[in-house]
Formats: sequence, structure tokens, C-alpha cells
Amino acid sequence: MITVRRGAAALAVATVLCTGTAPTAFAAPSPSPTPAPEVPAGLYGEKDPTYDGVWRQSLAFIALRTQQVQPAEQAVAWLRQQQCESGAFASYRPDPAKACDPATMLDTNATAVAVQALNAVRAKSTDPDAVAKAAKAGAGWLKGVQNKDGGWGYNPGGPSDANSTSVVIGALTALGEKPGDVKSVDGKTPYDALLGFAIPCAAQEGAGAFAYQPDKNGTLLANADATAAATLAGLGKGMTADGVTPEQAPACTDLPKPTAERAALNGASYLAAALAKTGHLNTPPMPGAADAAELPDHGNTADAVVALAAAGAMKEADGALTWLQQNSADWARDSGPAAYAQLVFASNAMDVDPRHFGSTDLVKALSATGPAPQAAAGSSADETAEDEDSGSFDLWWIIGIGMVVGVGIGFLISGRKK
Repeated sequence: MITVRRGAAALAVATVLCTGTAPTAFAAPSPSPTPAPEVPAGLYGEKDPTYDGVWRQSLAFIALRTQQVQPAEQAVAWLRQQQCESGAFASYRPDPAKACDPATMLDTNATAVAVQALNAVRAKSTDPDAVAKAAKAGAGWLKGVQNKDGGWGYNPGGPSDANSTSVVIGALTALGEKPGDVKSVDGKTPYDALLGFAIPCAAQEGAGAFAYQPDKNGTLLANADATAAATLAGLGKGMTADGVTPEQAPACTDLPKPTAERAALNGASYLAAALAKTGHLNTPPMPGAADAAELPDHGNTADAVVALAAAGAMKEADGALTWLQQNSADWARDSGPAAYAQLVFASNAMDVDPRHFGSTDLVKALSATGPAPQAAAGSSADETAEDEDSGSFDLWWIIGIGMVVGVGIGFLISGRKK
């Protein structure tokens, strides 16, 4: 997931370096220090939001809601204000008071994850109907820009890719829609598009994996980031997926007639094999880097853990989760809200308390990157209660049980349903 955002940022930097203004900047005899990015009130994170403002805000919302923490209304308002009248979102709009126009770079990934975030915070927001309307509008826009092959590209009209198609499937699923019923003008579904990125088990390299897109020669090359995303989507799940039982060791199998579910399980087998090599995924060095060694990829490792757990391969994901618990603190602190959110999703999928993730309280750390959440403010019991369908006790039940114990009843019944 995070890899998509890094790719967009790198492309933008490359574009800037290729413009005529770049030489002027490098020729300046005494360049002034780069000013600190202006981060608007209500936004999570302190870094420049140009390429990931909506993305990181949305992931923060979704992760916090898995822990029954409601973001501040100021943060919810910021996300809603980023939405265009069409229902779409750009990666970031520095001046939301200015209407979107044809020059606005609309972003299917930002829109899809914002739809999920709005849906997650809707019930406990101050205006649930308006938030629900915004989420529905976002989903409507996404369906309106579906490609003929059934998928989506990063920007509307661009060639479909596995990551964008997967995050849209997650958005549709979050709203209770059936992605298989969402068909393009050519009658293709998102799952049809996903199958187009799946590498057969019979392939000599990358068996079972998904490619981000075919290369210029039409060849599918294994991509761990795309594989983790497509594995979840093929199973009809999103980033908040729980681990499933009974557990099953992933295997790669080619069917006479491929299905999205089978392709997803094949993807899980690829991820399991990749993790087994070092206990984590790696990322190649940036072009031109002095050190050609691969580096650990914390974000994609976290995504792989979620995908494996959702496929019933929790045993195969356990080592990677342990590695993240021991090695991800510095990465998350430097990367910010989206990174903390990814770790919350991984712990959630593996039924591990994110408040005790190695030496880090992920919920506290994530909350600290934005305005104080309503739950942290403690203004009412309703703000700290779990969603109505979660089946867990809210704050007043806990207090009530404590009072009963205090007057001498010796049995305490408590439950926790994740």
C-alpha cells in the first residue's frame, strides 16, 4: 500500500527534475533551506502531504476505528473538505475552498481509501448522514471511472493496475456492495481485471504472485506489494481483515478455469515463500544509490502479514509479525500515520493487541500524530464504546461490573470479540 504512494512521489520528483526550472535551482549559489511543509489543522502527520495527505488521513481513521477510537471531528471535517463535488478525491488539495476543475489530479487510490475511512467514522460523527453521503458519492465516482477490463488505474482513465483495483474492491466491500456485480461497459468485473495480473503457478519465476501491471512487453513480473493487495481483494476482503480458521498452509494450484479466490490463495503461497527466506520482505535500492544492497520493507511485510492471515496462513505470517514487533518502531516513527496504521492492521489480523506491539503502543503513537481523538478526550462513554455490532462491552458495562465486584459478587464475566 505504502509503495504506491512512494512510487507517486518518486515520479513527481523525476518530473520536476526534468523541467526547465530544475537547473536554475541547482545553479543558485546559496540555496535557502527548504521551508517546513505547512500541515493544515486536522491532518495526521507532520510531513509534506502533497502526495499522501488523504491516504495517510484515511488509513489513520480506519486503523483507529478497529480499536474503537473515534478521530476528532476536526480531522473528519478535514477529510470531507478534501472531496470534490463529483465525489472524487485528489491525493491532497492545499486549498479545499477552491473547486476542483479539469486540472485537478484525481486519485482512485485516495478516493477508495477515503470511502473506507468515511464509512468507518460515520456512525460516531456529528453528522452521520452527511458522512455516509460523502462515502457513497466517492464509491459512485469510482464506479463511473471503471475501465473496460473491470479494473482501475491510479488516475482515472489510466491503465488498470493490481493495487488500484484492489483498494477499490476494498472500498466497495466496506460499503456492503458486491464487487463481482460491478461491471464495466464491456461486462467485466474487478475480479476479471485481477486475474489479468495473476502469474500462473506453472511459471518459472514468480509463481502464484501478482504483477502491478504488465511491463512494456506484456510480461507479468512478480510484485510483493501488488500480491499482498490482490490477495486480500481476491478473497473479497480489505485491509482490516481478520485471520481465519481453520488455518491452511498456502499452496499454488492452477485451475482449468481460474477464479479470483484461487488466485488469491496462490498469492498467499508466493508471500509465504518470500517471507520464509529472511522473515520479512525486502525492497531494492533506489536507482543510483551507493549501496546496492536490498533493504527490509516494513510496510509490505505488514501488508503480507494481513494477506496471509486473511488466507488462513497465520502460521506462515507469525515469524514476520514477530520481526515487525522487534524492528518496526523506528520505521513507523519516521514514516508516520500510514505506517502505524499498517502495523495496527497486521496486529489486528493476527489477534495481537496493538497497544502492546513489541515496545510500542501503536494506538497511542498513531493518535499522537493528529488531533486528540474523541476517545482520548474521554468526553463521553459513547465515544469510547465499540461499534454496535462488535459484541464487546462499552465503558459503562466495565464500570458496572467493577461495582458489582466491589459489593462482593465473586464472578466476573467479560468478553472480548475482536
